[in-house]
Amino acid sequence: MIRIGLTGGIAAGKSTVAGHLRESGVAVVDYDELARRVVEPGGEGLRRIAAEFGPGCIGADGRLDRAWMAERVFGPDAAPDARERLDAIEHPLIYAEAARAERGLVAVGCGGVVVHDVPLLAEVLGDMPFAFDHIVTVEAPERTRVERMMATRGMTRGQAEGRIRHQSTRAEREAVADAVVDSTRPMEQMFESIDTLVARWRGEAERARQAGPAAAWRPRA
Repeated sequence: MIRIGLTGGIAAGKSTVAGHLRESGVAVVDYDELARRVVEPGGEGLRRIAAEFGPGCIGADGRLDRAWMAERVFGPDAAPDARERLDAIEHPLIYAEAARAERGLVAVGCGGVVVHDVPLLAEVLGDMPFAFDHIVTVEAPERTRVERMMATRGMTRGQAEGRIRHQSTRAEREAVADAVVDSTRPMEQMFESIDTLVARWRGEAERARQAGPAAAWRPRA
């Protein structure tokens, strides 16, 4: 098996790429989905967030009030260490879920390739309990991303720009990646470039399989 890291700036088109990978039969571990799972009502994540940030983080429906949290983590009056405190709660829980999800994918057969779809990969790479054979980042100009967030997520320009400021830069993402996908290209061309990468990864996985256990990939401890 080879493990691929998929990342990209907010609203850059990473979800579109992940969707195409799934349609192509590639196994994908979705960290956004895992992040939602670890803060479900009654779970450890939500309990610890409420203890750290106050009961106001829980909405009337008993779920995490994401707008409330976003304002306190990304808003202009957010405490300087707010995001670090939230990450310290969520990230270990997410990584544990990711490991379980990957084991499940391998058990049912993943074609030798598993993609970890990690929005903040460049920021957390050194802390993750995983090693990646390849990393892909999906990119678009900041202006395009701001316009997308305003049009599709109901954000103000200030909110969209604030989200971008709280993420790694394009240069930081490209520094850890060995492939860059330009999401401003025509969709067909973008998908062709992804299909080329998938074929290459599958070829590597097959060569590793043929080489036998002695040459097999091993995860970082």
